Amino acid sequence: MRQARQQLVDTLLPTIEIEVPADEEPLDPVRLFAENVQEIWLEIGFGSGEHLAQQAIDNPSVGIIGCEPYINGVARLLADIDHHDLKNVRIFRDDARILLRAMQDQSISKAFILFPDPWPKMRHHKRRIVGPSTIPSLCRLMPPGTELRIATDDPSYKEWILQHMLACEGFEWRARHPQDWRERPADWPATRYEMKANAAGRQCSYFMFDRRG
Repeated sequence: MRQARQQLVDTLLPTIEIEVPADEEPLDPVRLFAENVQEIWLEIGFGSGEHLAQQAIDNPSVGIIGCEPYINGVARLLADIDHHDLKNVRIFRDDARILLRAMQDQSISKAFILFPDPWPKMRHHKRRIVGPSTIPSLCRLMPPGTELRIATDDPSYKEWILQHMLACEGFEWRARHPQDWRERPADWPATRYEMKANAAGRQCSYFMFDRRG
C-alpha cells in the first residue's frame, strides 16, 4: 500500500499539482483544469481527502482545489483520485494563504475549512487559519451569494470562529436554529477526523456562511 501511494506521489501528483506563478499576474483557477468546469470550489486543509473526493465524485462539473501541506494526506487523496479517475481535482501542497493571495478576484464559488488545527495554546492563536489573515482574502475571492463552510470540534475554536466571522461584514451566518449548526447537512460528506471526534464524544459544529452582496 505504501509503495502504491508513493508511486502516485511520483507520477500522478505532478500532473495535478498547482504551482503559484512567479509573476504577479492573478491566477485564474479555471485554467488549471483541462476539462471545462462550471465553477471552482476550494478546500483548505483537506486532511485525508475523503470530503474532497466525495464532493468531486458528486459534482463532476465543478473544479475542486484542495490545499494540504502534509504528504500522507495528499497520498490518501491521490489514491481516491486514481481509483475514481477524478479529472476535476487539483492540489496545492503549501500554506493555503499563499494560494489565496495569488488567485483572481471572485473566482471561488464555495469554500470549505473543515476541522482545522485549533492551535489551542494562546500564544499559537495567530496561526489559526480562520482569522484576520484569511477572512479578507476569502471575501475578495468569493462573489456575493457564495457559501463558506467551517467545522470544528474544539470549543475554544468554535467561539473564535464565530467571533471573527460575525465581525466580518462580508459574511452572514446562515443559522436560525441550533440544529442548523449542530447537524451536518446531507450534502456535506463526513471526514475521518469528524468520525473520530464523534466516537470520542466531542460535539462537532457545522457553520455555514453566505457571502453578502
